[in-house]
Amino acid sequence: MSVTTSKALDPWPVVRPGDRFHPVGTLQHLLNEHGHDLEVDETFGPLTEAAVRASQRDFGLEVDGVVGPRTWGAIVVTVRLGSRGHAVRGAQSELDVRVGLDLVVDGVFGPRTESAVREFQRALSAFGVLVDGVVGPVTWRALVSGMVSD
Repeated sequence: MSVTTSKALDPWPVVRPGDRFHPVGTLQHLLNEHGHDLEVDETFGPLTEAAVRASQRDFGLEVDGVVGPRTWGAIVVTVRLGSRGHAVRGAQSELDVRVGLDLVVDGVFGPRTESAVREFQRALSAFGVLVDGVVGPVTWRALVSGMVSD
């Protein structure tokens, strides 16, 4: 596992219509956690854009269809041991790529997922990331920005 060499956490990525692949799939999982019914296909198409715009309206943000720091901050959901759902799937998908433990992406935050979170957080402890096994805003930011790779 390698970590980027910057002294601070990488910023939230900016994701916009037309983008494909990482972190669009995670975005789609998080939007689904907020009641949308998107196919997680890693393509930021019209349905994903509509879901982003609706979420931006719901959270009182500027409605521009672009996912930047404020939109990420509004849509991330803290998940921990015992959590279930689309946000857990998003975290598991990210962790599977970043930590490489062959996690089953099943939406159930069990001991194996918690262990993967802790391993990921340990790799980022020099950046001030708390090793607590919880995927909160700081851990989400590190995950979606792609700071660590297997």
